[in-house]
Amino acid sequence: MVVSSTFPVSLSPLHFLPKSDPPHNLLQNHPSLSHLSKCKSIETLKQIHSQIIKTGLHNTQFAQVKLIEFCAIDPYGSLAYALEVFKSIDEPNRLIWNTMIRGQSLCSYPIVAIELYVGMLFSGIEPNSYTFPFILKSCGKLDSINEGKQIHGQVLKLGLESDAFVHTSLITMYAQKGELGYARLVFDKSCLRDAVSFTALITGYTRRGLLDDARGLFDEIPVRDVVSWNAMIAGYAQSGQFEESLAIFREMRRAEVIPNERTLLSVVSACAQSGSLELGNWVRSWIEKNSLRMNVRIVNALVDMYSKCGDLDTAQNLFESLSRRDLISWNVMIGGYTHNSHYKEALSLFRQMQQLRIDPNEVTFLSILPACAYLGALDLGKWIHAYVDKKRGSLTNTSVWTSLIDMYAKCGDIEAAKQVFYSMETRHSASWNAMICGLAMHGSANEALDLYSKMIDDGFQPDQITFVGVLSACSHGGLVELGRQYFSCMIQDHDISPKLQHYGCMVDLFGRAGLFDEAGTLLNSMEMEPDSSIWGSLLAACKVHKNVELAEYIARNLYELEPDNPGVYVLMSNIYAGAGRWDDVARIRTLLNDKGMKKVPGCTSIEVDSIVHEFLVADKSHPQSKDIYDMLDEMDRLLVMAGHVSDTSEVLYDMDDEWKEGALTHHSERLAIAYGLISTKPGTTIRIVKNLRVCGNCHSATKLISMIFNREIIARDRNRFHHFKNGSCSCMDYW
Repeated sequence: MVVSSTFPVSLSPLHFLPKSDPPHNLLQNHPSLSHLSKCKSIETLKQIHSQIIKTGLHNTQFAQVKLIEFCAIDPYGSLAYALEVFKSIDEPNRLIWNTMIRGQSLCSYPIVAIELYVGMLFSGIEPNSYTFPFILKSCGKLDSINEGKQIHGQVLKLGLESDAFVHTSLITMYAQKGELGYARLVFDKSCLRDAVSFTALITGYTRRGLLDDARGLFDEIPVRDVVSWNAMIAGYAQSGQFEESLAIFREMRRAEVIPNERTLLSVVSACAQSGSLELGNWVRSWIEKNSLRMNVRIVNALVDMYSKCGDLDTAQNLFESLSRRDLISWNVMIGGYTHNSHYKEALSLFRQMQQLRIDPNEVTFLSILPACAYLGALDLGKWIHAYVDKKRGSLTNTSVWTSLIDMYAKCGDIEAAKQVFYSMETRHSASWNAMICGLAMHGSANEALDLYSKMIDDGFQPDQITFVGVLSACSHGGLVELGRQYFSCMIQDHDISPKLQHYGCMVDLFGRAGLFDEAGTLLNSMEMEPDSSIWGSLLAACKVHKNVELAEYIARNLYELEPDNPGVYVLMSNIYAGAGRWDDVARIRTLLNDKGMKKVPGCTSIEVDSIVHEFLVADKSHPQSKDIYDMLDEMDRLLVMAGHVSDTSEVLYDMDDEWKEGALTHHSERLAIAYGLISTKPGTTIRIVKNLRVCGNCHSATKLISMIFNREIIARDRNRFHHFKNGSCSCMDYW
């Protein structure tokens, strides 16, 4: 409540003592009453109360007031006990009623404060200016505004509308309930326009996003205190207008108003969201320069700011400097790692959190599940799912269940993703989107499109993400005509303007099908310039369909967009190699060397016994490297027996054939599969995750490996999932 910093926290009981009470000095210094200030538990409170009763002090209104005040307001008191004491008083005076109302206004059940107020009126005690601020605060917490309006009527009847505390409390109450018209009416009708009343109304406007109205009032304040500055800074920050929030803070600095903790928290949050690292550094320096205590709230905000600005080293140092970390500390650091794609570090910190027996919450899961999804850490994802299931009553955030769907889909267990989806009691559009996109990623195009139809039938409105999933399903399934229909439906039936991702799906669909003219027409119709992803998918299609001339045109566009991307040069080299144009291959390779660019190394990860293992091409750093290469040799021997012949045309052209075959068999996915074969029981599904598109050789070899070793192998590459089983792949060699 805005007035809490200026409202008197206590009144001397002396003014309410009946003449029958003993002298004030005697009562004030009585041992039984003086012990109240030292009370730290309900057991001690009961002992003191017993002593008060034994001495007969419980019949004095001084003792009654002191006891009620401690029970209702002190952190070591008890509202329930206060009510029992209150019921034992024959004729509570107005101070006792006010104290009880005040105590109840601070709790989670403000309706009791209203009931006490009604009882006060029936007892014949007239409320005063100390009654209404707390009863109005209680009204602000209630679902209905009617009680507040009735209290307002009582204020007018008693002529207390001109009291500063009551006036501000009325504005605050109406503002909290969104009744800004009433709040403004109270404000305009009064001559009491101090900083507190201005701030109460400004806060109401900012909560409703009416920042122009709030700024207009802010500019009218004759003297702005730190609370009014905070209201505007926080208002802009909470509405996502971070630059405006920081601009107000700069004005505050020029006005030489000293910020407080709330100011700093709002500003650091705005810096985090806007990437204003320089100003964030200034805030930290200001705190240190002014010797302010770096409490856990401020450090958490700074960790979040540095993480989101990409300075993970400083964030980590601040995190480690905390002698006592709360759950938010862990969440912002884990979230920082995930935000910056440091997924292994995020998992490591989460495991450390588990070892310390710190219970995670929904925010933790929303940060760690994307890390599980990226690394393919299915075992940890399953543990989180079990934990969420156990806490289902307290974890109600649909986003967590949606993240579980996404995690299972990206970890290769699409059946588990479906189980989570169909077990959800309440689904949001994001849940449908995650499931549709997951099915599309796994090549289950028809199932994804059927789910889209069910989503529409259930009354959900599709959005841009929905159609990314739908069009991606069409692309992975080679459903050209359906892709055309859904693209048209998105625009005409759902009034969704295509974004780059939608155009990318359609260009990929046409390119895979060899419909380059149609892809070109679509590119020319785009209102925005194609990005490197769109050109890249079309270049990959040129490789499949051996369209060298178009590939050269696309490559020129990509060289301009991403001059330092070695992937474009490598792909063009492979296209030339496929066409037998070795002079062009040599030219591209020389160009790569001259520019000092190297191909992004293939990296494949596999999770075994909850530990994620990563392999690079020809990697020998693993502790079980000898066993892995022995298994590779066995795999190669069995592949040759099964008739597999490696295609060496795309390996560096100046290698001899024997070395070329060796390079292919040592690809990172082969190493990961070999490790999976020696580390898991026969018949166990092997799941791997690769950072690049799986090559044709490894694709054909993995199909045979699945048949030879009777294993299902689920591989996620940069574009999609491949389910290898019994010698075939779910992509039907269309990827």
